[in-house]
Amino acid sequence: MSDVTSTRTDNTENAENTEPGDGPPRLTRLTFHGPLSEERATRIVRRLAGAAPRTVLDLGCGWGELMLRLLTAVPEARGTGVDLDARDLARGRRDAEARGLAERVAFVEESAVGTTRGPADVVLCLSSSHALSPEEPPRHIAGALRELRQLVADGGRVLLGEGFWQRPPTPAELSGMWPEARADEYYDLATLVDLAVAAGFRPEWVETANADEWEEFEAGYQADTEVWLAGHGDHPLAAETRERLDRHRAQWMSYRGVLGIAYLTLVPA
Repeated sequence: MSDVTSTRTDNTENAENTEPGDGPPRLTRLTFHGPLSEERATRIVRRLAGAAPRTVLDLGCGWGELMLRLLTAVPEARGTGVDLDARDLARGRRDAEARGLAERVAFVEESAVGTTRGPADVVLCLSSSHALSPEEPPRHIAGALRELRQLVADGGRVLLGEGFWQRPPTPAELSGMWPEARADEYYDLATLVDLAVAAGFRPEWVETANADEWEEFEAGYQADTEVWLAGHGDHPLAAETRERLDRHRAQWMSYRGVLGIAYLTLVPA
């Protein structure tokens, strides 16, 4: 798989297509669809708001939590979130309505490939670079960065959330990860930053998710479904759900401490 988010999408597709009340709940314990703490999110929003953006574009937005927080911090800004998952987009619209932001944000169900919705003052691309380039991982990152350079306005900011190997994975670790995981599937952090510079950016800020953020995300990713399964062992979806949860937990134990997520705040040069 090209990134953490797409790996999870494959692992949850069947069970998550159930209607409300008909099966396990979906991601109710997650605030962000990635290993991102409240503290880090607050710092990132403050940094991006400091550029006084008027337009925000969120590619592969999911439910757009970080975009909504940025719009709250900058009352003059308007946002557009692009994603292919109708369920996440619906959650984003509900959240925007609850926060009084519905008139300033649009959640659009469409592909980010070749998008013409830029340039924007802030472009968010969190674990979504695979949506911007047809190249195989990890070569797609260079192409995605070139696209992002065209989508951000001069003087704006790009926030790129991207996977990287914290250290080279062993063959045993790779065999326990997602199907067909490869040692050359990700770059290291230094290479990732160098690619951003080569694409026409300067790195304003380089930071990476820590172990606590990863653990809270991984636990929250499965917690509501684990609790549901504990009380619904005779449900028609129980066997499928149990197999999915156990498989993902085993994968997480294999990439734990090996796969990292970098958050790069990039300024167009």
